[in-house]
Amino acid sequence: MKLMRYGAKGAERPALLDSQGCVRDLGGSLDDIDGSHLTPQGLHLLRQIDPDSLPLVEQPGRIAPPWSGMGKFVCVGLNYADHAAEAGMALPKEPILFMKPTSAVIGCNDAVVLPQGSVKGDWEVELGVVIGSKARYVSEADALQHVAGYCVVNDVSEREYQIERGGTWDKGKGCDTFGPVGPWLVTADEVPDPQALDLWLDLNGQRRQTGSTRTMVFGVAQLVSYISRFMTLYPGDLISTGTPPGVGMGHKPPLYLRPGDEMRLGIAGLGEQRQCVHAWSSALIDA
Repeated sequence: MKLMRYGAKGAERPALLDSQGCVRDLGGSLDDIDGSHLTPQGLHLLRQIDPDSLPLVEQPGRIAPPWSGMGKFVCVGLNYADHAAEAGMALPKEPILFMKPTSAVIGCNDAVVLPQGSVKGDWEVELGVVIGSKARYVSEADALQHVAGYCVVNDVSEREYQIERGGTWDKGKGCDTFGPVGPWLVTADEVPDPQALDLWLDLNGQRRQTGSTRTMVFGVAQLVSYISRFMTLYPGDLISTGTPPGVGMGHKPPLYLRPGDEMRLGIAGLGEQRQCVHAWSSALIDA
């Protein structure tokens, strides 16, 4: 299944994408899509619904984050060897973990708003892994059984905040609008091998990132198992698994986001995103 939500912020409706690529409203069957619907039992009940029996949404308008109530947004740094090289950083011996606050989460096509004084905004197309069942000290062999599905994530970053302002990476990763997610949550049964997905990102129509999850340093199963040693993962939690090379920081000279830029990005089978970049505006963030 391809699960999604649509509608204005605060008035989102649950939906799914049918086999013809049409949006079908799920509002008659559930109030919203949240972690309870991403468990094995919840997904089983959703699969019993005939998409053809659902109302067709001809003009969905805004595409919202695919599920609500995300508890944790865990991210992995330097998880592609060629990205670590372009960043001038050593290949990690263990996964590098940091967190985005859930206040950073926006829909796949919502505005990305640079924080006040931002001079080094950057982009990162990433595979998102959505947890479907509680995971605590799980083995690599069992890890994928805890995955509900996958999605596209843009791990938008402010490199000055991340690298030059002291402390952890979080302050450069957690700004409002720095976590576009979606357009869909594609259930794990439709992604037989999460280590065989192509990723790409264009900036203003020019290809900047091209990669494949085949070249991850730590694969999805390794990451779920590893992270579950340090924190319990619950249904609806999101893991963003790192980015391939081609980020702005890696260009010579570096290339950073400016108001008016457009990012388009996607992952094979998981859909595409498009964000316009704006200067600081609290009105855009709250809209």
